[in-house]
Amino acid sequence: MPPTNQALRVKLRTFDCTAAVMSSSSAHQILRDTFGYTSFRGAQQAIVEHVAGGGDALVLMPTGGGKSLCYQLPALLREGVGIVVSPLIALMQDQVDALTQLGVSAAFLNSSLDADAAREIWGRLLRGELKLLYVAPERLMTEGFLNLLERLQQENKIGLFAIDEAHCVSQWGHDFRPEYRALTVLHERFPGIPRIALTATADAPTRREIIERLALEQAQQFVSSFDRPNIRYRVTLKDNARKQLQTFLENEHPDDAGIVYCLSRKKVDETAAWLKEQGWDALPYHAGLDAAVRNKNQRRFLREESIIMVATVAFGMGIDKPNVRFVAHLDLPKSMEGYYQETGRAGRDGLPANAWMAYGLGDVVSMRQMLLSGDAPEERKRVELQKLDALLGFCESTACRHQTILRYFGEEHPGDCGQCDNCLTPVDTWNATEAARMALSCVYRTGQRFGVAHLIDVLLGKATPKIEQFNHQQLSTFGIGKELAQQQWSSVYRQLVAAGFISVDMEAYGGLKLTEEARPVLKGEQEVWLRRDADPVKRSSSKAERGSRIREAFAGANEDPLWQALKAKRMELAREQGVPPYVIFHDSTLLEILNHKPQTLDAMGRISGIGQAKLAKYGDAFLQVVEDVANGS
Repeated sequence: MPPTNQALRVKLRTFDCTAAVMSSSSAHQILRDTFGYTSFRGAQQAIVEHVAGGGDALVLMPTGGGKSLCYQLPALLREGVGIVVSPLIALMQDQVDALTQLGVSAAFLNSSLDADAAREIWGRLLRGELKLLYVAPERLMTEGFLNLLERLQQENKIGLFAIDEAHCVSQWGHDFRPEYRALTVLHERFPGIPRIALTATADAPTRREIIERLALEQAQQFVSSFDRPNIRYRVTLKDNARKQLQTFLENEHPDDAGIVYCLSRKKVDETAAWLKEQGWDALPYHAGLDAAVRNKNQRRFLREESIIMVATVAFGMGIDKPNVRFVAHLDLPKSMEGYYQETGRAGRDGLPANAWMAYGLGDVVSMRQMLLSGDAPEERKRVELQKLDALLGFCESTACRHQTILRYFGEEHPGDCGQCDNCLTPVDTWNATEAARMALSCVYRTGQRFGVAHLIDVLLGKATPKIEQFNHQQLSTFGIGKELAQQQWSSVYRQLVAAGFISVDMEAYGGLKLTEEARPVLKGEQEVWLRRDADPVKRSSSKAERGSRIREAFAGANEDPLWQALKAKRMELAREQGVPPYVIFHDSTLLEILNHKPQTLDAMGRISGIGQAKLAKYGDAFLQVVEDVANGS
């Protein structure tokens, strides 16, 4: 049904700065004039055209790959409002702030709004004044909201449904949300409205479940590469993890925003407090904190430049901050999906970023204990343990980190990345067959019930009270391993666990036991080659050596007065409007302004990321900054 004159007037009033764009119905023109980009990336154009044409889609695209554009732009092309199902309040707020800056009429409905604010949004929705509405799945599933949607559908006022973070529908996923499973109602009650489900993380089983649970069997699938070439992955062995973290931050990220993940709430609090004592602007975030404290800390992280957030996995999904320059793990994540999702929060702007992790065998024992002690069904526990084993294999791998990650998600990498730790400093390996036989034999001789520390004491021939208690000094393996140091034996056991020769028996409180794979090694039928652990990285004494890769990306920008002035103007405008600085302009946009030094509004408008609305709002202000610095004022 064609829009009425009243509907057209509403559209013109709502899109006063993009009316010309909308009249052409051109995806490329909207991309340029509204979003400020001259070309699509990857599969974006195909997705936009498919959904704008009324087709359903399942989109798998890495974090920072431009997923939001895949539903935002079709929503602008189609009649009516785009309803976006999103699991997190922070994500909704960020998206709406960013769209408002672009001149797009957007809003959200969630528990953060009071009754008056919610009624105002409902009114704007009914009057056809919104192009995008973000809503939590719990709110969408209420009968009152579904009835409202049916009323809008009858008036041709719904353009599309977007289901963000679609992996939340999977019980095998790392962010399972039961309410997501009810979203099949969108297909049942609104069959004529296109749906687009999006996620950055989904292995093959999770992908199948998304399709089944959301009734997307007929949807076209768009699977982009999972590779994040701008992220440098590094894994190091724990050796005073706090000091290792401090060295990493001092050497590479002295002034950057980042996230440090810890397994427990207690460790989050202690690590944040310790970092603060060392002079870092660090904040804690976990579900045990008061909601007001969590919101305050999250707000600071989003709206200030150099905050370090120390958090459990409760923090991060849907966080849109593009200039997170590092993600550090002080504990092992639960799975490859979790690791990929968490590290993917770094470098969303496409500029270089680091994913750094310190881990040890104790992490494996702790994580297995946590998984097995939960209330999940046995089948799910088995799957989770398999996922943990895959992550452990990634940690111990001598291959390119990018290759290993992509292979896990069923994708091949064309060659070594040339920038992860294994590619930059290839791992030395050694024939550890005899050491492995000693280690495995010691597990067997002691009854397959003791942990690593005790086993190493037996191999080294230490006369400890525990060894005397169990009479283990009488074993044939007592003292046979003195040629290796304690740290070397720890490495051997860690890698034997990762390779599947030994498993961790949680019923024996973390004791080690042999697997079937150990049999041919013990019988002398199979060689074992292990990686030789590198020496811990020492703290750099020269500030000039610190963070060279990250600094190179900014090509000396940090020392340039214009760069400092541009960032200061961005922060001033952001504070005036109560939005994060990156909502004004991304770092990548400021870098283009720095490098091109535009002298006119027309030249400013050709900078990537500056659409017509932002040009009208901020063009003159940033041109003045360029002129003032050039004149030395």
